[in-house]
Amino acid sequence: MAKRIIGSKAYKSSISSPIIKIGITAISISVIVMLISISTGIGLQSEIKNKISSFHGDIIISNYDSNNSKESSKSIKIDDSLIVSIINKKNVKLINRVANKFGIIRTLNDFDGVIFKGIDSLYNWNLISKYIIKGSPIKISSKPSNKVVISNKLSKRLNIGHEESFQMIFSDIRNAKTVIRKFEVIGIYESGFNEIDENLIFGDIFHLKKINKWGLDEFGELEVFVNNFDEIDNTLKDIYIDTPSNLKSYSIKDKFASMFDWISIFDKNIYAIIFIMLIVSSINIISVLLIIILEKTNMIGILKSMGASNFQIKNIFLINVSYLILVGLLIGNILGLLLLYIQKTYKLIKLDPEIYYASSVPVSINFETVILLNIFTFVICLLSILIPSYIISKISPIKSIKFQ
Repeated sequence: MAKRIIGSKAYKSSISSPIIKIGITAISISVIVMLISISTGIGLQSEIKNKISSFHGDIIISNYDSNNSKESSKSIKIDDSLIVSIINKKNVKLINRVANKFGIIRTLNDFDGVIFKGIDSLYNWNLISKYIIKGSPIKISSKPSNKVVISNKLSKRLNIGHEESFQMIFSDIRNAKTVIRKFEVIGIYESGFNEIDENLIFGDIFHLKKINKWGLDEFGELEVFVNNFDEIDNTLKDIYIDTPSNLKSYSIKDKFASMFDWISIFDKNIYAIIFIMLIVSSINIISVLLIIILEKTNMIGILKSMGASNFQIKNIFLINVSYLILVGLLIGNILGLLLLYIQKTYKLIKLDPEIYYASSVPVSINFETVILLNIFTFVICLLSILIPSYIISKISPIKSIKFQ
């Protein structure tokens, strides 16, 4: 009977028809807003997390010292047993051995202080190469290299182009003197993350080892990358157990605490939007049900007079409204996913990287989340109409048959 009501031409051209269309539209718009909110919110969180971890690692292992600067003031000795024990952890993907040292870039017309990040021949460029907009990564071999990769922001600010040279001044604390090195720009990167772009350049770790008088097995810190960022706290605990007592291990959530506190607010915004959209959908679908019941009062009276129970009649309307909810969900999903696909592919909506750390609105589409959102929305809308459906039991057969 519900199927015949839905397919009836008279039903589609009835007084309730525009109300039904409005209800379906409300559900569709709510689904679109929720999909966009979740996908862009998670996408922006992932974009920021990925940028930070790509340049700094997910977990950092370094020496204990009282120096709060970003440079590696004390070295750590790395042996094969430590590397093997860490890389064999379930969630660990790879390890980079690096060292950081503050230096001053000097050109003919300008100068600026930056962090020189020394890397070795085993450094994995896969996570950073996507940010290189000109040139190529450094190829480190047994022969010392004077090639460096700098940010696009530093390149413009200091007027240093690709394949151009500059001098960099380092301090040799042990001998109380300065050391000057000449470097050539082989690559230019752009992360869109100001704290990285304004301060970080990449070069051969050989120069830092020579200045600091470190041995071959000495490095500034280890950068550990994980497969699943959600499990980073458990992985950090496992690494801490195997780390020697003279070394400390911490995650980028600790190093960039304010940044991760900020992006955690996105979750609250997403929940708030979902809550509001579900209320809008529920109110509209309740209105649709009440209008349909009012329009079909005469039919309800006839069915009751023929012996139909309130439960049977109520099911007819619940099936009817469920169909409308599913139509709204289908339209909302098609349009919502289409909009997200267009943004993900063509990046039409831009952002200010100075504020959002991304040049366009990032999109992360998780189909498991999409399915759960649809199920949750359907259930909430269906539950919201259970109480109004009890109006059917209050309808008198005699009065309803007379009802026009």
